[in-house]
Amino acid sequence: MSDAPVVSIDPAEFWNDPYPSLAAMRAEAPICFVPELNATLLTKRDDIHICEKNVAVFSSDQPGGLMNVLMGKNMMRSDGDEHRQERFVYYPAISPREIEARWFGEFAALTDEVLDAIEPIGHADLVTAYATAVSGEALKVMTGLTNITYQEMDAWSQGMIDGIANYGGDPEVAARCELATSSIDAAIDERLPEITKSPDHSLLSVMFHAGMPEEKVRANIKLTISGGQNEPRDAIAGAAWALLTHPEQLVLLRSGQVPWLRAFEEYCRWIAPIGMSPRRIATEYAYGGVTFAPEERAFLMFGSAGRDEDHFVRGDEFDITRNTRASLHFGAGPHFCAGAAASRSLVGDVALPKLFDRLEHLRLDGDVPFGGWAFRGPLAVPVVWG
Repeated sequence: MSDAPVVSIDPAEFWNDPYPSLAAMRAEAPICFVPELNATLLTKRDDIHICEKNVAVFSSDQPGGLMNVLMGKNMMRSDGDEHRQERFVYYPAISPREIEARWFGEFAALTDEVLDAIEPIGHADLVTAYATAVSGEALKVMTGLTNITYQEMDAWSQGMIDGIANYGGDPEVAARCELATSSIDAAIDERLPEITKSPDHSLLSVMFHAGMPEEKVRANIKLTISGGQNEPRDAIAGAAWALLTHPEQLVLLRSGQVPWLRAFEEYCRWIAPIGMSPRRIATEYAYGGVTFAPEERAFLMFGSAGRDEDHFVRGDEFDITRNTRASLHFGAGPHFCAGAAASRSLVGDVALPKLFDRLEHLRLDGDVPFGGWAFRGPLAVPVVWG
């Protein structure tokens, strides 16, 4: 382990609300070893921005890491030429140009279909009835796994993200993750013959026809599902809750004074759906008064970076008028999120404005609990309308 100051946490409290502990770390020990997580945490925005780009030390290549073991080695867990080659094949299918030309229209159509189904009901949990459905249906068409339901997509995503954050080794969590990955493999097996005959613009088709080895195709589809479902799901439901609890900011959006995309960016700064990214220390390294030991684990705490007092005044507050340029909710450097354009389009350009346009007099109808620190979002957002 590193020689960083040791800071202990209560894991249950950290899962319920990590922000008080992260604020204390930033103030007193911005790089610290947390024994309950068996990792050294980097909590300041600039430290994370610098170290994430130093892939020779803060390596994404983690042969024994949970993601590789449970999902197969994917481009997130590769560095250098290996990462660049896989990203070169993957990225054109979801580049900003492709999102605008092809996927935006599909996002809008499938979101309208979800709203058509729930609008007459008059009440719902936005997490399950809207955010999960919209993100799941979008991910089905983008991955090419159109042979499954959005509920299966969400369950498999949750199973995998719970599995790769299962640092305590809970066997039930591991079993759910293994069920998710085997179910995805079965869905891919079913779709591959169709993709082979009739190529399309989905990630499965693009990677397969580019000649990517099949085990890499499978691993990168699993990677896409693990982050591509929960991040937009939690951002849609969470940002909707944020706006319902800040009605004066909702007025700015509806009047056109502030673009809807700003609500998405500010929410992700404030409550980052993906709050942490792990790294393996590849070689002994001194930084920030701390010496990191080879093969130890470091966590880049994106959720903490978004509230760094050096960059964000009153960072604990939600404010869609603030400049979020310094936020790292999509990461930085070579591992900047490949799906950023898709997420911005789906959530900021489609799901949020359509929700408030279609469901008149939308309002909360109960408590909104949150949970998680590596991945964080609302557990339920009960609403009524009409």
